[in-house]
Amino acid sequence: MHSVLATTAVYLGILVLLRLTGKRTLAQVSTLDLILLLIISEATQQALIGDDFSITTALLVITTLMFVDRTADYLRWRFRPVDRVLQGAPLVLVDHGKPVDRHLAAQHITVDDILTAARERQGVHGLHQIRYAVLETSGAISIIPTPEAASGRAGRGRCD
Repeated sequence: MHSVLATTAVYLGILVLLRLTGKRTLAQVSTLDLILLLIISEATQQALIGDDFSITTALLVITTLMFVDRTADYLRWRFRPVDRVLQGAPLVLVDHGKPVDRHLAAQHITVDDILTAARERQGVHGLHQIRYAVLETSGAISIIPTPEAASGRAGRGRCD
């Protein structure tokens, strides 16, 4: 029973920490993020398994993790407020070419991050060509270009 409770507590603890660190944490994994992930996984393994390296304990921990994850998935699907708490909501970062500074600051995103996403995904090169930039719950930035930029009629020489 200890393994089940410990597994559930660790799962919920990691979930809370990931939610507190922001949406962009998982969207862009750097070398340092990968190292941190490996260290967290090792610490988690030690916390869950401890000195009991039996197959039974490992299967119990894995089963508990899968059960807790599927339960969270079901609760997110069934109850919208739970989805908002666990996943968050998309945030508008640019509204008709104007950065929404409070959202950018809260998520530690720069205008350069948005412009990079705009170039990569839409071929857009300036804020004036962005109708909306949205930080999705996955951490990715979606770009909705202005009609002019979408049709390719936007002026190519101007950059914001």
